[in-house]
Amino acid sequence: MRKMTDLISINCVKLLISALFYTCVLCSSVEQKIYVVLNETVPCVRLLNATHQIGCQSSISGDTGVLHVLETESDLDWILSSGPHPPYMVIMETAFFNRSVMMRMKNSSRVAGVAVIISKTGLADNFSPHTTCPNQNTGVYSESYGSDLANCNGTVWNPLGNGLSYEDFSFPVFALKDENQTQVLRKCYEDHNQRVNGSAPQYPLCAMQLFSHMHAVTDTVTCMRRTDLQNRFSINPEVLCDPLSDFNVWTSTRPLNNSAKGHAADESVVIAATRLDGRSFFWEQAPAAEGTVSGIVTLLATIQALYPVTQEAPPPRNIFFSFFQGEAFDYIGSSKMVYDMEKNDFVIDMNNVHSMLEIGQVGLLSGRSLWMHSDPVSRQNKSVDTEVSEMMSRIQSAAAGLKLTVDHPSVSQPLPPSSFQRFLRARRIPGLVLADHNTSFTNRYYESMYDDAENLNVTYPPGLTPDEQLVYETDAAKSLAEVATLVARSLYLQAGGEENNLNNITADPKIVAQLLYGFLVQKNNSWFRSLLPPEVTKKGVNSILSPGPPQFYIGLGPRVHGPAHSVTRFVQYILANLTGTVTNLTESQCQNPSELSTENKDLFSYFWVSGPASVNGTREPFCVRASVRLSKAVSPAFELLEYGSRNYSTWTESRWKSIRARIFLVASRELEMLTLGVGVAVLLLSLLVTYFISSKAELLFSSARETPTTTY
Repeated sequence: MRKMTDLISINCVKLLISALFYTCVLCSSVEQKIYVVLNETVPCVRLLNATHQIGCQSSISGDTGVLHVLETESDLDWILSSGPHPPYMVIMETAFFNRSVMMRMKNSSRVAGVAVIISKTGLADNFSPHTTCPNQNTGVYSESYGSDLANCNGTVWNPLGNGLSYEDFSFPVFALKDENQTQVLRKCYEDHNQRVNGSAPQYPLCAMQLFSHMHAVTDTVTCMRRTDLQNRFSINPEVLCDPLSDFNVWTSTRPLNNSAKGHAADESVVIAATRLDGRSFFWEQAPAAEGTVSGIVTLLATIQALYPVTQEAPPPRNIFFSFFQGEAFDYIGSSKMVYDMEKNDFVIDMNNVHSMLEIGQVGLLSGRSLWMHSDPVSRQNKSVDTEVSEMMSRIQSAAAGLKLTVDHPSVSQPLPPSSFQRFLRARRIPGLVLADHNTSFTNRYYESMYDDAENLNVTYPPGLTPDEQLVYETDAAKSLAEVATLVARSLYLQAGGEENNLNNITADPKIVAQLLYGFLVQKNNSWFRSLLPPEVTKKGVNSILSPGPPQFYIGLGPRVHGPAHSVTRFVQYILANLTGTVTNLTESQCQNPSELSTENKDLFSYFWVSGPASVNGTREPFCVRASVRLSKAVSPAFELLEYGSRNYSTWTESRWKSIRARIFLVASRELEMLTLGVGVAVLLLSLLVTYFISSKAELLFSSARETPTTTY
């Protein structure tokens, strides 16, 4: 009898487990039937500095609203005033994504969130969500240095800037990238929410829920203080925000000893620099074609043209090439390098710097003219002014025979936003910033998601294969090759090289074409794959070689596949390819060159690369020796623990747990209350029935026992 009871108990447990499993599966199935998840979305996230928080966030449980597509002004009035079903989740085309509309929504309690359809349809002639005076508080101009030029008093560099990226929105704002999912949204709206003859739609209505709750609040000072407290007293500390940081990339025509810090004896250095990063309103959506890529491609092509000549006929001065990361956020990379130079914690110091030439926006969007910008304050020093004038003369002489005109603005005009300003804060060195604008930027989409390949006029004839597009020399490639040739020849002269070697310095348009394709169209291409390590190329789309162009935002997202930003790694390995020497080292030797007496790890870095693919698709990896280095690009404010610093960048990015979006049908309030009421009634009835059955259990479940008869 006991065995039978145990068997029944085991079967009951099995039945219970099966029921629970079935319930979980059913719940998952029901959830999939209720919600349509939108995967290809990009959020606006929260950033913080010493005094402010900017960006967007949702409530901790996500924000929900009834979908409404914004197509006309009447739609906007419906959303903000007359619509009977607030709060609304606004779906808008590009044409309505501007400061005026967004600020009206920010000031309304009837908006739960915004989803922007990324499309060129209806794109305005200009759109720049940045400020009119980029990095105005951390440049060289201040009350103590050119006070009349501070805050763009002399020149407004980005007059089209609407400052939208620097607003703080209390609701989530997402970008919709996938056209198919956009069509799903439109169909849901048209089937359930669209007004008929101006009358309100009837329930059920299509609704959207956006999740983008940010952990950090107020400012960097508050966020870092709370993080530090958790690190000290919590068993499981939670980081609330992270400093924006990455690495600068640098190399030089003569190798510098990386283990020796401080002043380099008998070294006079000409710095050639550009920036590595950009930004836009949305997280990880920073194509930065004219704003950043034009400078990166030009400087890389400059190095390709210049390097062989500097090895055969080296000029007296060393040429130091630097790619600064984080410049869009108050000059993170350049301020760190200058700080290290001043603290004798870099391979050179400020006394080694002879002069500097920075490559700004050089996409030649409005013609074939380049402008040499200089600093009017430092030029008040006679020796600096003489050297700057001579630099200008050398650049103009280097332009001879090229289809470019080179000129300079008024001497009283200040420098545009540039890394050179951070060097001037430390020491008044001669220098120029080369750009394609005389006064304000010619880039109509500065620091926006629309500063893409099309904005830089990188287009291809129809019918070309990806490999054919890779080497196709567009007009933009030919123009930037000319700019790179000019820069290379100018640097050679500035470093003291002989003028009779200039004809041997010419940038290759094919290299420029490959760089433009890789940075603006498709990073997962045959050339980039050949330059990277085998472990990266084997992972394919699951590595930094995911489809599409790289994004130039310095945030933590692009570093999920390693400690360095994907763009930083691309530039590092391209530089190694352009300036390095192929060795016969094995993989283990390449990764541990210090074990070999014939190699010098203080002067060189060693890169194990995949190599080009053969006809049958196989690759023969090899080792490249090059004087290419990475150096930290993190604001000195975080090293000094001065989170409220006014001298250095203090930008941090908030952390979050979940970024997601979904749509579903929502019933009327009355139906929801009726459903709730019926549910409560069923619950009470169930409790009553259970109580009744429990109280009458003996009567209901006891079986009548027969009195046994005994025969004596």
